[in-house]
Amino acid sequence: MRYAFIRDNSSCWPVRLLCRVLNVHPSGFYAWLQQPHSQRHQVDRRLTGQIKQFWLESGCVYGYRKIYLDLRDSGQQCGVNRIWRLMKRVGIKAQVGYRSPRARKGEACIVSPNRPQRQFNPDARMSVG
Repeated sequence: MRYAFIRDNSSCWPVRLLCRVLNVHPSGFYAWLQQPHSQRHQVDRRLTGQIKQFWLESGCVYGYRKIYLDLRDSGQQCGVNRIWRLMKRVGIKAQVGYRSPRARKGEACIVSPNRPQRQFNPDARMSVG
């Protein structure tokens, strides 16, 4: 954020003055100009490409857990939560399947006989009070 501010205002003010005011070293600013993205950002971009590749190979089905296992098998060292975060950022989701209802096997339920022969059909409307 500071380096971007210095880059944007370097046409109006000297770089050394801006660096002094913002408490950053000029060599850090010039190093940032050469490589504006951090190493973590670059690794995240590389991992995101591999995540997309594994996700497409799975038929757009795999979630972060299986993609993590694929990355680990290919030799990448990263955490499950990092894979989850990168997939969420890119918008990759697992395809959630469902199981169709199974046919019930066996005999149908046996209905007990109506031994008391009770009839629950009232003749008149019941009222209280």
